[in-house]
Amino acid sequence: MAKNYNDLGVEFKYLIVNDMDRKFGLWVNTVGFQAIRPHSPYPLKDHPSGYYFNTQKGRVLHEYQIVYITKGRGLFSSDSTPEKQVCKGRLMVLFPGQWHTYRPLQETGWNEYYIGFEGHIADLLTRNAFLAKDNQVLEVGLNEELVGLFARAIEIAGNDKISAQQYLSGIVLHMIGMILSISKNKTFEIGDVGQKIEQAKIIMNENVFKDVDPEELAMKLNISYSWFRKVFKDYTGYAPAKYFHELKLRKAKQLLVETSRSVKEISYMLDYKSTEYFFSLFKKQTGFTPLEYRSFGRGED
Repeated sequence: MAKNYNDLGVEFKYLIVNDMDRKFGLWVNTVGFQAIRPHSPYPLKDHPSGYYFNTQKGRVLHEYQIVYITKGRGLFSSDSTPEKQVCKGRLMVLFPGQWHTYRPLQETGWNEYYIGFEGHIADLLTRNAFLAKDNQVLEVGLNEELVGLFARAIEIAGNDKISAQQYLSGIVLHMIGMILSISKNKTFEIGDVGQKIEQAKIIMNENVFKDVDPEELAMKLNISYSWFRKVFKDYTGYAPAKYFHELKLRKAKQLLVETSRSVKEISYMLDYKSTEYFFSLFKKQTGFTPLEYRSFGRGED
């Protein structure tokens, strides 16, 4: 049976903001990811009342939001933007105090990353037209680095460490700079080849806790595996299977250093066939056992 890639489900965080965070000039209220399957209800009812909305009536937020679509398609409209189609590779910029609505199409669903933020720095960007209400749907293409920034923001929000808000604010500015650069200079127009590879990289990132079969992935992208393997390696420097392996290894390193999960748990989470296999592979690739790497990464004696 074919796998459903890009179906991580739902992960979101709502953050507490204090007076010191506000003095920084930019702060994050919420960040998350949602995989909405075809013919599923939208929006999900797990969100606080200030964020949940009826798509027919729309809503007004007190914050800015960036909403990035990496799979599927849908519709967006606001009090300054007539109804417009949004598909994978496009993002929506939402403004505080502005009526808007959006939804995935029933027949396709969609995957969305989003981050909500406030502050006088964001207001300044709007006043100087870096963010504009007359240009709310931006074409950025499928971009793995942008997905990575959203994923990192979700992790930082979940860890809830000291100065997490300042870290998140930096991520927001990084996102905005990247989005403006791509959309203004049209560097997203790298053609179908580049977009296919970026899509494949995003699918691998979003399914790092699963097993992605490169041949099946090529079939999902409607391209031949031999062509996919060659072009992917030319584009990234890695064969698809090797690239996915490196993603898993990177995630394993992060979990070892940033969590207290056991090696067995991490091995299971990342879908390795056994703890022994994971241990042997990790040692071969890094020169450390998993526990040695954890100790080294945390600066322990």
